[in-house]
Parts: sequence; structure tokens; C-alpha cells
Amino acid sequence: MPAQANVKVGIGLMLTGMLMFSLNDVMGKWLMGSYSVAQLMAIRSLSALVVLTPFLLRDGLARVWQADRPALQALRAGLLAVEGFGFYAAVAYLPLADVVTYWLAAPIYVAALAPLVLGERVPFAVWAAIALGFVGVVVALEPSADSLTPADGIAVLGSAAFAGAMLLGRKLRSTPDTVMVGWQIGGALIASGIILAFNTEAWQPTPPRDLMALCLLGVVAMLAHILVNRSFKHAEAAVVMPYQYSLLVWAIMFGAVFFADTPRPAMLLGAGLIVASGLFIARLNRA
Repeated sequence: MPAQANVKVGIGLMLTGMLMFSLNDVMGKWLMGSYSVAQLMAIRSLSALVVLTPFLLRDGLARVWQADRPALQALRAGLLAVEGFGFYAAVAYLPLADVVTYWLAAPIYVAALAPLVLGERVPFAVWAAIALGFVGVVVALEPSADSLTPADGIAVLGSAAFAGAMLLGRKLRSTPDTVMVGWQIGGALIASGIILAFNTEAWQPTPPRDLMALCLLGVVAMLAHILVNRSFKHAEAAVVMPYQYSLLVWAIMFGAVFFADTPRPAMLLGAGLIVASGLFIARLNRA
């Protein structure tokens, strides 16, 4: 077991990483008022690639092209491209807290699919927690002809793609982090490039201030991933993972401050059920 001091460092890194992700979400929602998802993803990915390049050169570019199980690497990169496009498309129309709630349900999808995809045995108590989490998703969606929008559907699709990428990440856990991130950035660049090639109107002139903000998206997201990955070096996943739910607190706070979002009662109730389910699953996995 890690030393107590290391556990505290791991928790601190996870909390800081969640704050960085929240800042990334705020900037993305603000920029989506002026730019297309494809343009945002293209510039975000290019800036992230600039940050990653020194690490790729250090480890050797050949390791990226010669990665094990390239079909799974490509599938994971494609799912993460869908996840990225889905998140920014949804956040352009929905409050931050709503979108983050759907994304926090991804670990519940992973727990539900683990027996089918990874052959893992899931105890009855975990299935009960999974059922509670799915109830939370339905409550948060508040499905009705009047309240359910295409943006909600995009958010659910994006979070499901994220869950699929998490499952594949577990199957590819022996792959170096830089290699997996390199494939991830490459997938986003290819997807955004194809869209921009067939829809040139999706690219708008970018003033220097906005260009810096778009580039900062990639840098902030990269730093957030590094902080989260580093947190797992200091403490067990079951210890630090529950602190990812601080993302919802930041989303509610930043949504109210920057976008005057008022959380819906159904969203808060659904988020509570999702968080309770996720915490219970994490506790059972730790036992």
C-alpha cells in the first residue's frame, strides 16, 4: 500500500486535474459560441501535439507506429474522437453541469460492459449499483417530448463512446501513455480534418486572442491528463477515483458564474444517484 503522504499527493493531483478539466470545459463552451466543433478540435489537437512531441521524440516515434494491437488502438482513437466531438457539441447547447453529469456515468457503463468485453465477474451488489446509476441517467435526462433534445442524445452518445474508450484502455494497459495519447490526438486530427475538407465553411477566421484560447484548450487538457495519470502513481485507483466527482461541483459553480446556468432539480437528483452509484462501485472494487 502507498504511504499515507503519497495517498494525499495522489488525491491532490486528482482534484487539481479535475479543476483543469473544468477550466477546459468552460473555455470550450465559450469558444463554441463562435467556432465549429471541427475547428475547435483541430486547433486543440494540434496544440496538444506540440506539447506531446518532445515526449514522443524522447521515447521514439517508431513506438507510435509500431504499437501493439493497432486495430484496437485505432478503434479507441475513433471512440475518443466521437467523445470529444460529442462533448463540445453538447456543451454548446446544454448547461455544463448537465453534460458533465452524463460523462460521469461512463464508469457505470464500463462496469456494466466489463463482463461482456473483458470477461470480468461482477458481483450482485455491483449490478445493483449499476442499476442505480442507470436510473440516475434516466432521471437526469428527464425524458419527455418537451424536455429531451438532440443535444441530450449527443451527450449520451459521447459518454457511451468515452466508456468504450475506457474499456479499450484497460485492454491496452501495457501500452505506454505517450503512445496511447499520440493515437488519440491523431484520431481527433484525422476526424476534424475530414470534416473541414468537406465543409470549408466550418473554418472561420480566428483573431489572435481566440487562437490563443483554442490552443490553450489542448495544453490545459494535456496537463489535466498528466495530473490524473500521475495521481494513479501515488495511490490506488479505487482511492483517488471517487474524487473525480469534484468535476460536477466545478461544473455547477462555473456554469452559474460564467453562463448563468441554473441546475435543474431532475439533473441534481440524477447526478446524486450517479455519484452514489459510482462511489459504491469504487468502494466494492476497493474491498
